[in-house]
Amino acid sequence: MVSDADGELQNGRLDEKDPLEHDSAHTDSGSSTEHTRVSGGGEETATEPDSTSSRIHAERANGENGNGKLPVAGTDSDHSRSENEDGVDGEAEGDDDDGGVEGSEDDDEEDDDDDDEYEDEDDDEYEPALKYDLLGGFTAALLEKDSASSLAVCSKYLAMGTHSGIIHVLDYSGNRIKSYRPHSASVIDMCFDSSADFVASASVDGQVIIHSLTTPEAYAFDKKRPLRTVALEPNFAKRSTRAFVCGGMAGSLVLHEKGWLGHKETVLHTGEGPIWTARWCGNLIAWANDLGVKIYDTASQTRITFIDRPADSPRADLFKCTLHWQDDATLLIAWADIIKVARVRARPRDKVLPPLMAEITALFAIEGMLSGIAPYPSGTLLASAAVAAAPTSFLLLAYTPPDTSFKDEATDDRRQQARKPAPRPELRIISRAGEERSSDGLSMTGYQTCGCNDYVLAEVPEEVGAGRCYVVLSPRSVVLVRPRDRRDHVEWLVERKRYKEALEQLENMPDEGVDAVDIGQRYIEHLVGEGDYEKAAQLCPKDWIFVFAQKSQLQVIIPYIQRRHHKLSRLVYEMILAHFLAHDREALLRTVKEWPNTIYDVGAVIVAIQSGLSQTTPSSGDSKILMECLAELYLTNRQPGKALPYVLRLRRPNVFDLIRENNLFTDVQDQALLLVEFDQELVKQRKEAGEDTQGRSPAIALLVDHTFSIPVPRVVQQLQSRSYFLYLYLDALFEKDPHLASDFADHQVQLYAEFAPRRLVDFLRASNYYSLEKAYNACKERDYVPEMVFLLGRMGNNKQALTLIIERLGDVNRVRSHSQPPIDFAKEQNDDDLWEDLLRYSETRPAFIRGLLENVGAEIDPIRLIRRIKNGLEIPGLKEALIQILQAFHLQISLLEGCQTILAGDCGTLARRLHKGQTQGFFETAATQCPVCAEPLHAGPAGATMLFLCRHVVHLRCVKGTGPARPPDAVLARIGGSRQDVGEKIAFAAMVRGRMDQGCPVCHKRDEGDRT
Repeated sequence: MVSDADGELQNGRLDEKDPLEHDSAHTDSGSSTEHTRVSGGGEETATEPDSTSSRIHAERANGENGNGKLPVAGTDSDHSRSENEDGVDGEAEGDDDDGGVEGSEDDDEEDDDDDDEYEDEDDDEYEPALKYDLLGGFTAALLEKDSASSLAVCSKYLAMGTHSGIIHVLDYSGNRIKSYRPHSASVIDMCFDSSADFVASASVDGQVIIHSLTTPEAYAFDKKRPLRTVALEPNFAKRSTRAFVCGGMAGSLVLHEKGWLGHKETVLHTGEGPIWTARWCGNLIAWANDLGVKIYDTASQTRITFIDRPADSPRADLFKCTLHWQDDATLLIAWADIIKVARVRARPRDKVLPPLMAEITALFAIEGMLSGIAPYPSGTLLASAAVAAAPTSFLLLAYTPPDTSFKDEATDDRRQQARKPAPRPELRIISRAGEERSSDGLSMTGYQTCGCNDYVLAEVPEEVGAGRCYVVLSPRSVVLVRPRDRRDHVEWLVERKRYKEALEQLENMPDEGVDAVDIGQRYIEHLVGEGDYEKAAQLCPKDWIFVFAQKSQLQVIIPYIQRRHHKLSRLVYEMILAHFLAHDREALLRTVKEWPNTIYDVGAVIVAIQSGLSQTTPSSGDSKILMECLAELYLTNRQPGKALPYVLRLRRPNVFDLIRENNLFTDVQDQALLLVEFDQELVKQRKEAGEDTQGRSPAIALLVDHTFSIPVPRVVQQLQSRSYFLYLYLDALFEKDPHLASDFADHQVQLYAEFAPRRLVDFLRASNYYSLEKAYNACKERDYVPEMVFLLGRMGNNKQALTLIIERLGDVNRVRSHSQPPIDFAKEQNDDDLWEDLLRYSETRPAFIRGLLENVGAEIDPIRLIRRIKNGLEIPGLKEALIQILQAFHLQISLLEGCQTILAGDCGTLARRLHKGQTQGFFETAATQCPVCAEPLHAGPAGATMLFLCRHVVHLRCVKGTGPARPPDAVLARIGGSRQDVGEKIAFAAMVRGRMDQGCPVCHKRDEGDRT
């Protein structure tokens, strides 16, 4: 229900069952709606040429008249015959006998046989330009007990208004999106905004309803008089003004704009009869009344033109006016039997006239009455080259009145007064030059009782499905109209046995479900049936290739095809490749390398070759040839990932470059074993050739550098069966990042022990992810003593490790290049008990004693070692060892003395710098504040200050006693600043110093953490 003056609904939506009931308060003359009448003083009448022909005439915009009838093709209703795409009529679609859409038929009897013969000949040569489909889904059920009265379309769906006031929103498959009932009477006009969010409807109940399809927003306006038209601003959903125009039997075109206080109404035009239709595009609004068509510019707020209506025109209420904006500046006007094209352009500078002007660029008079008009691009016509050259065409929905009783309504003849059955409506395509290109009669349900105003033609703004689309509405059915495509053209050619032309069309068409083999076979059969063998032979091999294939003689014609290089259909080349696959596979490989992959279906050829490969043994020569064919096809088809397995199996050296250039790391994650095997074969070949094979192999480097795309667990799982390959991979992975190989550290210990024993101890030192017990057992099985010593030391069994070193290695320094001496081991462990065991072991072994003496250092006192030497024990090299110890101690003493001298010099320098800083004077002013009380230091002659060596100056009264909470000293506070001699100053300083314990108060607070 309406709640305020701007017409918005209180509950934010429209009732979908009952018609809207508006509050009478909204129609009160005292409402907040503002009325403004636009002056027409700046309006200009557009000039147009005369139209005198009873059939189609065209006149130029400069006023030149036509010189008679233009040649028209297919103007009669039986001139063309187009049926549904599925070849069924309306009854097959579930409607009555009159339902469905078919081509134009002859409803009247022919006068003579000559006309029949002529029309039959034209019917065979004329190809329809359009195809028709009944809108299915819920459409038939919705119109079973109701009838359609208006239509609005957008790119997503269409809105259909009915005579019962219901609006149905459907998609282009006929599925119902939404239905609601905003009106209590017939919906006369509807429109979408450019966003397809809002749909506006006008009804004879006098209401305008604007409804959002995605939000609860809605507006309702009661104009109290029957309405005929409504038009939304194109950017209605994006503009805050929510502007629209409406008009009807009241005779006023009113512009509504939303403001702060509600919708403001501006009367753009009034006083010239009912407003029959209005359309808004950009800044231009066009509308039609009894006198003609006017255009209003919202930017300058002026009417820019008036296009009059001929005085002898039939009644406007019986034959409606259709306005269609072809673009932002071109207006198509179809009224009764007249078509006008108005072009809006800028006017040369003029301070009096409006900034825009309109001129009539085309004028046509057609046979029959117009129910709708839409632009039609000439490029979609499947006709002659002359037709395709026309810049623009028009699609017309024409209605032929059953009689001319509307011209003599006062007759007393009851037979003339009786309503006669109406003929079928026609869809016509007319070129810009006025030439009719196509005319199809539409057998729509109940067309016999329909009038001109019952039909609606609408152009879908964007493509729906495939290609351009139009919608034709009648009270009982909705028809989708589309231009015929190439597939339809081919089917039309085949029906008329024009097989050669059909095959030529198929060569330029993608695969659209047309059986080219069947068409070719029928063409061959047709030639043979006609006995034209010579022509069939001349066409060889382009069209006879299928006959050769059926007779198993394809090998006879293949060399001729390759020699002549005809541009054949893809199927022909695929048949040739299939023949090579079955009989000559080496020729297949050569052909695949030579032929471009654009002339045949690569996917179909690949499937056939894979099927052949599965039937051959892997070790046969044919298997290798077929794999080469597959690799070549995938590479030329830009599918390197699928070519990779075959390239690996073929052992092509460029496989690594192929992987890196095409980023095939994800594709190779399941080919790791095959990749490494091939890589090791290349390494072996380079070794045999005497080339350098040092460094990481390409395959291992590729797997390691791209662990994100090639997961480590997947590679390890593939390399489990080849331990050496797994060792190479995990070793390279550990060098890059030890954490990447952490899950396989125990297995890596086994691999190092098997393939690189000398690197095992380095791995044990660098890694922390392996199990110590498992690693020790692996080393113990292979009797790796240095590794066992390291592992025992890491496990904390230092004594056993030292014993193992001494007993198995036997040298206090080093036995093997990669073993660890006992002294180094003891230094690493830093265990005094371990040193004691080593000293005890060396008491009876002179060689160990000498080694200890030579390696003595901070870990062991030399005196401790010398005292443990037994008397009489002969130690070779003892003298040299002692001399070395003494020299080392002498060097240490010299270093200490030098350091002491440097330290003394630095201390003296710093002390002098401190003394200078404490005794040096500094500058103060009268405004200098005390850092304790923040008052000026020299406030008066009686004030005394105290200077500390830290260069802080404070009031004497601000100096505290010894305790942290003690108040300022009263004695010090009473001491004035009177003059004193030297002795008094000394005594005074001693007294002050004696009463102070904490020193400078500023530094004391800073030391305590307080900020000054």
